[in-house]
Amino acid sequence: MTLPADKQWHAMSTAAVLEELHAGPAGLGIEEAARRQARCGPNRMPAPARPGRLMVFLRQFNNALIYVLIACAAITALLQHWIDSAVIVAVVLVNAVIGFAQEGKTEKAMDAIRRMLAPVATVLRGGERMSVPGDALVAGDIVLVEAGDKVPADLRLLTAHGVSVQEAVLTGESATVDKQCGPVAAGAALGERSCMLFSGTIVATGQGHGVVVATGTATQIGHIGGMLGAVEQPATPLVEQMSVLSRWLTALILLVASLLLLYGYVVGGQAFGEIFMVVVGLSVAAIPEGLPAVMTITLALGVQSMARRNAIVRRLPAIEAIGSVSVICTDKTGTLTRNEMVVATVVTDRHVLTVDGDGYAPAGVLRLDTAQVDAAEYAVLDELAMAAALCNDAELACRDDAWTVEGDPMEGALLAFAGKLGVEGRAARRAWRRTDAIAFDARHRFMATLQHDHAQHASVYVKGAPERILGMCRAQRAAGGASEALDRAYWEGRAEAIAGCGQRVLAFAALAVADDKTVLAHADVEGALTMLGMVGMIDPPRPEAVAAIAQCHLAGIAVKMITGDHAKTAAAIGRQVGLVHHSAVLTGADLDRMDDAALRGAVLACDIFARTSPEHKLRLVMALQAQGMSVAMTGDGVNDAPALKRADAGIAMGRKGSEAAKEAAQLVLADDNFASIVAAVREGRTVYDNIKKVISWTLPTNAGEAATIVVALLFGMTLPVTPIQILWVNLITASTLGVALAFEPTEENTMRRPPRRRSESLIGAALAWHIVLVALLFLAGVFSIFSYALARGYPIELARTMALNTLVVMEIFHLFFIRNIYGTSLTWKALRGTRAVWITIAIVTVAQFGITYLAPMQALFGTRAIGVADGVLIVGVGIALFAIVEIEKQIRLRL
Repeated sequence: MTLPADKQWHAMSTAAVLEELHAGPAGLGIEEAARRQARCGPNRMPAPARPGRLMVFLRQFNNALIYVLIACAAITALLQHWIDSAVIVAVVLVNAVIGFAQEGKTEKAMDAIRRMLAPVATVLRGGERMSVPGDALVAGDIVLVEAGDKVPADLRLLTAHGVSVQEAVLTGESATVDKQCGPVAAGAALGERSCMLFSGTIVATGQGHGVVVATGTATQIGHIGGMLGAVEQPATPLVEQMSVLSRWLTALILLVASLLLLYGYVVGGQAFGEIFMVVVGLSVAAIPEGLPAVMTITLALGVQSMARRNAIVRRLPAIEAIGSVSVICTDKTGTLTRNEMVVATVVTDRHVLTVDGDGYAPAGVLRLDTAQVDAAEYAVLDELAMAAALCNDAELACRDDAWTVEGDPMEGALLAFAGKLGVEGRAARRAWRRTDAIAFDARHRFMATLQHDHAQHASVYVKGAPERILGMCRAQRAAGGASEALDRAYWEGRAEAIAGCGQRVLAFAALAVADDKTVLAHADVEGALTMLGMVGMIDPPRPEAVAAIAQCHLAGIAVKMITGDHAKTAAAIGRQVGLVHHSAVLTGADLDRMDDAALRGAVLACDIFARTSPEHKLRLVMALQAQGMSVAMTGDGVNDAPALKRADAGIAMGRKGSEAAKEAAQLVLADDNFASIVAAVREGRTVYDNIKKVISWTLPTNAGEAATIVVALLFGMTLPVTPIQILWVNLITASTLGVALAFEPTEENTMRRPPRRRSESLIGAALAWHIVLVALLFLAGVFSIFSYALARGYPIELARTMALNTLVVMEIFHLFFIRNIYGTSLTWKALRGTRAVWITIAIVTVAQFGITYLAPMQALFGTRAIGVADGVLIVGVGIALFAIVEIEKQIRLRL
C-alpha cells in the first residue's frame, strides 16, 4: 500500500482515516502486516552512506594552506633542515588527525533521532493484543498507549481517555498537550493537532489507542531527520577567511619567488643552483608555517576558557564563530525561561494577587499590588489552595535541595502554589481521601474529585478551563467565605486579561455534597458549582537572561525568540526579558505566506516568532544568513536540530537538551543558561582577537624577513642574513613569540564593540598598511645595522650576526605593540605583559645568546660574538621600531 504524500490525517474523521489505510478497529492481520512491512520497510531511520575512513583522512589535506605547508616541508628538506621539516610535517598531521576525529560527528544527530523510536509497541493484530518491536509497525496498525509510554510512530487517535502528551522533544514546549479524537483544521500547526500522537513523544496521562499513519522517515521525527541530513553546515568566517588568505599568500609567494629566480638567473647572471637556494630561503621566510599550529593552540585555549564558563565546544572553529555572531536566535522554553510552570497570578472575587517563588519549591510570597500580604487574611485562598492540592494527580519531590515534579508540570505548579499558601499536598491528601473522580478529558475540559475526611465529611473540587467552569457555576465564594451570586462578566474579564499576559488560566470551583456520597457523576457538577477563583500560570523567564540580553544589545548583537508557543505567551516573555525593539509577533502561519524574499525583509523587523515548526526555524536562520549576518541558534529539542546544524554557531542545552540537538550543535551549554552564551561570545571574541594578533605579528615580521632578501637580490647586495639564519629565526620565534599571543587576556571594551562583518577580511586596509610599514622598518633596521657593521670594518659574519639579532629584537618589540591592537600600548599593564610573553622572551633570549656566543652554534650558523655596545645599539633599534609604530597607531586611532 502506498500512502499519499502530506496527507492531512488530523483533518479527517476516524472512519475516513481507517478507510484510507484499509484498516479496521481490530487491527491488521499478521500476514497483512508482514506484507506491508516488506513493501514499506521497517519503522526506523535508514543509516546514511558514509565514505571510507581512508578517504575521510585524505580529505583533511584538501586545503590550500596545507599545500603550502607540504611544499614548505619539502623545501626545508631539500635544504636538509630536518628539524624544520619535522615540525611542519607534524603540524600537517596534527591538523589532519583533528579533522579526521571531528569528521562525521554531525551525522550522530541522525543516530540520536533513530534511537528515539520506541523499542516495543502494544498493538492489536487480528483482534488480539500483542507486543511487537517498534520497527515492526506499519501503517494501519492499531497501537494502544497509556501514561508513561513513548509513542512508537505517528498515530491518529481513535479513542482518548484523559490523554495528555509531553511534546517538548518535538515542539520545544514544556506544557503537556491535551488530546482528543475529533478532527481539527487542515492548516492547524503541529502543536495544535490534538487528535495526533507523534513518534518519540511521551504520554503523560490517560490511555487510548490510535492507528499508525506514518512510520520511519515519514513521521514528523523522521521528517526532521531528513531535513538534518540535507542541511549543509556553513564554514565559519575564520575558516573562509583563512582559505582566502592561504590562496593569496600561496599565489603571491610563488609569483615573487619565480620573478626573483628569473631576475637573478637572467639579469643578474647568477648560477642557477645558487639563486635557487636563495629563492628557497626567501620562500621559507615569507611562508608563515607556524600560523596553523599557533591558531590551533589559540582555539584549544579557547576551549578551556569556555569550558570554565559552562560552554562545551564540540568543534574548534565554533569558538571563533560564536565570537562573530551578529544575531542570536533563541528558543524560549528552557533557554530564556526556566522550563518550569509556576503560578504567577491569583484571582479572587475582589482581588488580583501575584505569587513569587522559585520553581516548584512550595515556598513563596503573596503580594497585592506591591505589598506583601498574608494568605490567612483571605479565607477563600485556603479553600482555593485545598482545591489545587486535592484536584491533582502530581507529586513534588525534593532531591539534592532541588524540587522536581512527578507528573504533569502544570499540576506540579499547582502543588507548589498550594504550599505557598500553607497547604502541603501530601498532608491534605492524607486528611482528605479521594473517593471518586472524573478524569480530565479534552471533550469536557475539566477534572473533578470527590474527597472524604476522617470524619466522613464530603467535598467536591473541580478545575478546568475558565469558560467551562463558569458555565458550571451558579455562585461564587466571597472574601469572608460566604457564597454570593456569580458575576460572570468579572471573571471573564479577568481571565482575558491574564491570558493576554501570556499566562495559562485555570479556574477552580467547589461543591458541597452529602457526606454519604461515594460516586461522582457529570450530572452532579453541572450548574451546581461555586466559583473559588482562578490562577494564571507561566514558564517564568530566567532572571539572568534579562541581563544577558541587555549585554547582547550593548555588544551590537540582536536577539530573536523563535518558539513553538502561542503568540501571546511569546510576546509576554519577550517583554519580560527585554525583547521590546519591535512590537509585532509573527507566527508560523504568517511565515508560510511569505516567500524567501519577503521573509528576508521581515526577519530584520521582528524579534519574536511564535507557533513555529522545524522548517520555519531553518528558514529563519537561512534568511538571516542571506542578509550577511552570522547566526547563533540555541535550542534543546529534536525540532531545533536542523537549524542548529545550519547556524554559524549552533548551541544546544546540555541538561534538558535532546541528544539529537547536542549532536547537531557546535557548542553545548552545561548549565542551560542563556547568560553563558554571553560569556561564550566574550571568549569567542577574545580568541578571534588573539588569532588576529598572531596574524598581525606573523605576516609583517615574515614580510620584513623576506624584504631583506628581495632588496639584496634586486640591488646585487650581499645578503644581510643567510637562508639558514632565516630558518633559525622562523624556528625560534614562530614557535615561541607567536604562541605567547594565544594567551592574551580579553581586551577592555571587547563586549562594547559591534560584531565584525562576516565579509570582513583578515587582512584589511589597516593591516595591509601595517605590513608595509613594519616591513619597511625591518628593512631599514636590518640594513642600517648591517651597513653600520661593515662600515666599522667588522667581518661579514659579525655583520650578519648583528643583523640577525636586530631582526629578532625587532620581532620582540613588535610583539609588545601587537598585544594591544585596539588601544594604547603605553600603559603599565600593557608593558608588564603576561607570564607567557616573558617566558617566550626568555626562551628566545637564551637561544639568541646561544647562537651568538656558543662555538658549536657559531660554526653551524656562521655567527660571531657581539660586543656590549653593539648589543645596546641593537636593542635601541627595537625601541625605535616600537615608538614609530605606536605613534602611527595613535594617529590612526584619532583620525
